[in-house]
Amino acid sequence: MLKEWITANRSYRRFEESSRIAPETLLELAELARLTGSAANLQPLRFLPIHTPEGCARVFPALGWAGYLKDWEGPKPGERPAAYLLLFADRQVSQNAQLDAGLAAQSILLGAVERKLGGCMLGNVRRGELMESLGIDPERYELLLVIALGVPAERVTIEPMPADGDIRYWRDEAGGHHVPKRALEDLLLSAKEA
Repeated sequence: MLKEWITANRSYRRFEESSRIAPETLLELAELARLTGSAANLQPLRFLPIHTPEGCARVFPALGWAGYLKDWEGPKPGERPAAYLLLFADRQVSQNAQLDAGLAAQSILLGAVERKLGGCMLGNVRRGELMESLGIDPERYELLLVIALGVPAERVTIEPMPADGDIRYWRDEAGGHHVPKRALEDLLLSAKEA
């Protein structure tokens, strides 16, 4: 079951925007992140759930989508995320919360898969612009990640790594998204026995 969820947990970038996500669902996903391990148990992460069309419209313009797809500007109206969960670090608690953010984001995205949702971690964010728009204190809080969420409106397929080693994801003529992955045997190291 876990391997199925991990395999289904792809970076979805197109959603059924009209399929709204209940605020309770976002709180359940934030709860999964809260229960996730934290470096030195400092628990510096803070979460901002956004689910209304108006709130989503404030977040979307600050996001950059799919850097390898040079001719794609991001999801069109009707394909945009139905909700977001923003991850912040409280600088009064910790100055380095990147590890916590990665762990929490994976928990959130696996929780989304369990609920038949998809998501995408976005680090390409105009942070200053977005934080000002949302009224978040940039002195105290650092915006680490934006997690876009919704019912996926695209198919994402894992492909074997091509012979030339090109890691760039791509889209086929039908709009299917393809992600090359290295083979397990290419990732395993061997060590001398002691």
